[in-house]
Amino acid sequence: MTDEYNWDAIRALGRRVLEGAVPLELTADVRAILFRTAREVAISDADVAQALMSESGAKDLLRESIRRISDGSRRLTRALSRMYDHQRAGDYDSARQQMRDVLSTEVVPLYREIAQEQLDDMADDP
Repeated sequence: MTDEYNWDAIRALGRRVLEGAVPLELTADVRAILFRTAREVAISDADVAQALMSESGAKDLLRESIRRISDGSRRLTRALSRMYDHQRAGDYDSARQQMRDVLSTEVVPLYREIAQEQLDDMADDP
């Protein structure tokens, strides 16, 4: 599952470009990184194609991709922590609710998959 996701390239690109160290050059490699990451964070190909028509659109796409990765990661991490706390307390309904809450708002497929797996793992819990 997580082996297929490697967001180091998009993060590195974001650090260089969004902090102003280098301009965003839409090379074939950069386009590939943006397209791949956008798919991984549930941004449509049509939206990507539109964004790549301008440098400002490409920067917005870069920014949004990184935001989805970061926000989703924080949201899932906090929910998992609360879920484990509820499990330790024996409150499996509240533990399950933490994952349902993630699923109700999260768009990144990887994070949704993790939340669903956690929810599925608790199916037999009281």
